[in-house]
Amino acid sequence: MKAENNAWIKYSYIAIATIIGVFLGIVSNNVYHGYTKTETNNFPQELHEGGYKHISPLLSCSDFNDASEHEIENKLTDSINRSIKNGKITYASVYFRDLNNGPWIGINESEEFTPASLLKVPLMIAYLKIAENYPTVLDEELLIVDNSDTLSQNIIPLRTVENGKSYKVSDLIEYMIVYSDNKAANTLLSHIDVESLNAVYEDLGIKTPDVNDSENFMSVRDYASFFRILYNASYLNREMSEKALSILTNSQFNLGLSAGVPPQIDVAHKFGERVLLEGKQLHDCGIIYKVDKPYLLCIMTRGTNFIGMGETIKTISETVYNEFD
Repeated sequence: MKAENNAWIKYSYIAIATIIGVFLGIVSNNVYHGYTKTETNNFPQELHEGGYKHISPLLSCSDFNDASEHEIENKLTDSINRSIKNGKITYASVYFRDLNNGPWIGINESEEFTPASLLKVPLMIAYLKIAENYPTVLDEELLIVDNSDTLSQNIIPLRTVENGKSYKVSDLIEYMIVYSDNKAANTLLSHIDVESLNAVYEDLGIKTPDVNDSENFMSVRDYASFFRILYNASYLNREMSEKALSILTNSQFNLGLSAGVPPQIDVAHKFGERVLLEGKQLHDCGIIYKVDKPYLLCIMTRGTNFIGMGETIKTISETVYNEFD
């Protein structure tokens, strides 16, 4: 594949932190803003094909007249308001979707955030899309070289690739998703045609990342689309969709969505974090495989400390798990 010399520059925001020493405080903005806007939408009931562990291919739709998710609305709103009042966050957006029936709930779902490492998921999807026609691409070995443009990470990966060593593309995808390793992501990014990556966004009708608009450009609802197409196997084929979600279930980030559900429940998810001049952001988005009741939950937050934002995501995740029956 063609290496793009300026690929990292165009997608530099895939790193999940700015340079150490950036001004973090936003005390003047740390005020209580009540959340009352919650939206529930009824979609046609979806019929899925079974027989897979992590995907459920979409077969057809029928009319859907009742949404059982209404009772979750007030509790989610109250939970967000408490976190704001207690200083854990300054803002949050939530997108919930019942993956069996299709209705969804959105709280500030159109607010735009900086996705940061969440963008590693569409990068994985782009490689797996190529692998559908050229399976050997996953066995290609790429050399790891130090990239001075790599930004420091606040949530340190448990494992990272080593400079000077070569790794298979499939292994780099694992490092990038499971451990959120930026060096693995940078290497993959520098060896893919920008057009192949952009196609993932364009095919889904999602705004393509732009170097001139690399902050606060993606909503929680838009980002959730990446997980929906994986679960429905509607973009990648079934083999590659299953592969992607299997990798995502091995994520080593256990402070957000995963912390809010029982340990035996699979969660296919990706987190992202970023430090900006106006404050910090922490996000977690994925599929919770509750027995017979799988659902999609994406949460994006702003605040002044990662601990408070992580606790908020955990609480929201726990609330949804307990209330969604």
